[in-house]
Amino acid sequence: MLDDGSGVDAEVPRQRHTEEEPAQGLIGAFGRQLKLLRIRAGMERAELGRRVGYSADTIASYEQGRRVPQPRFIEQADEVLGAGGLLVAMKGEIGRARYPAFFRDMARLEEDAVSLHVYAALAVPGLLQTEDYARAVFAMRRPLLDEATVEQRVSARLARQEIFARSPLPTLSFVIEEAVLCRPLGGVSTHRGQLEQILLCGQRRNVEIQIMPTAGIEHCGLGGPFTLIETRDGQRMAYVEVQRNSRLYNERDEVRDVEEQYGILRAQALTPRESMAFVEGLLGER
Repeated sequence: MLDDGSGVDAEVPRQRHTEEEPAQGLIGAFGRQLKLLRIRAGMERAELGRRVGYSADTIASYEQGRRVPQPRFIEQADEVLGAGGLLVAMKGEIGRARYPAFFRDMARLEEDAVSLHVYAALAVPGLLQTEDYARAVFAMRRPLLDEATVEQRVSARLARQEIFARSPLPTLSFVIEEAVLCRPLGGVSTHRGQLEQILLCGQRRNVEIQIMPTAGIEHCGLGGPFTLIETRDGQRMAYVEVQRNSRLYNERDEVRDVEEQYGILRAQALTPRESMAFVEGLLGER
């Protein structure tokens, strides 16, 4: 399956992950390390919190492995505690622990992608979502997520969008079902903001967004959403996610089938220029 950027075991043709896989071992180890460093520095939780801008309760949550620390906290704590990079060295893996288990591999691959091609049939792709839209998506999740988990997931989703500013720029394309853009998840204001975000992203030189019209009489993507990834080392993979289960395909024949499907989807969709005009029309109706 996919992960935040270093690739996959090439000998495993397909891997499956579910949301139930724990990440608490890593978070717990970080918390114990943080506590030992704090004690070695002779600091109470309140003092460390004051020096890095967090409450003593938050520090306790990090030390006890009950919350995933933010990258900014890890950097500040490493400096304040004189850890010499020990905490910062764990930042990447800790960051990936913010994601649900079934998505962690995908998040790693995204970080190393030179190209990403996304077909979205259910919701606006995470890389294009606004904060309000993402929060609405997670808040509507069933079974319900607690508030801390919702905020953690929102933060993680927004962090993924750093891909747009990466150098060198990756090639990104999206085919989105018309019905997805017509569904006002989160309410009118959130919907409008999301449409505006899509227009802004569509103006980037390395991004192409196409809309699949509902009225189209041909559609080769009825099998569901997927993402195609190519990494810096030339690995080409297809990621499929349904009902909190995901699978990564990296056998060439299987990936080629999905690539062919995506090429036909793009031909069946509106052109990027037509798609942006369509989104502008939706905004005019809000």
